Amino acid sequence: MTKSEAEIIREYGPFPGVEQVHGVTYDGTNLWFASDGGVKAVDPEDGRVLRTIDVAAHAGTAYDGRHLFQISEDRIHRIDPESGKVLATIPAPGNGGDSGLTWAEGSLWVGEYRSRQIHQIDPETGAVIRVIRSNRMVTGVTWVDGELWHGTWEGDESDLRHIDPETGAVLDTIVMPAGTGVSGLESDGADRFFCGGGRSGTIRTVRRPRGNR
Repeated sequence: MTKSEAEIIREYGPFPGVEQVHGVTYDGTNLWFASDGGVKAVDPEDGRVLRTIDVAAHAGTAYDGRHLFQISEDRIHRIDPESGKVLATIPAPGNGGDSGLTWAEGSLWVGEYRSRQIHQIDPETGAVIRVIRSNRMVTGVTWVDGELWHGTWEGDESDLRHIDPETGAVLDTIVMPAGTGVSGLESDGADRFFCGGGRSGTIRTVRRPRGNR
């Protein structure tokens, strides 16, 4: 297992009227994040909020190439990002205890914070396909280059963990600075992790270590 200190290369926010950042996702052009005021699109070049979708947004956010997915209490909404319309709704596996959310391999992957689990679910029905157990509380979840990563946040300690999707064993750890929480996690598919900053109201960009490519 490798362990490294996080290299924070950029910070977005705090954003006007946003008290807390929940889920984070990336559509290849814009960053999206969930807050109590809805789901917001951010220009990653200058950090401007471009638009807001008015939908309950309490935890993780994901993008499948066409749609946004948003955890709202004990449900997951599929949303048309152009119109903001909710197209479908499925149950969330943690029944309200859900945290991170990402899309990979035709499935949604949902963190469940206190139970320290990640669920792979059917995006059409919400049926659980498999469960991966972690040894720390799970916040954000993302896949990149076939690697499963999740954020953790317990007390003043937070990190990003690359885990074995079969066993849950920790393979690599990126340690965030003390007092820096991770409330959502997404990869840009290359060099960067986008990390929701919880009550800081920010999104931090962390460099993906070269040893993990």
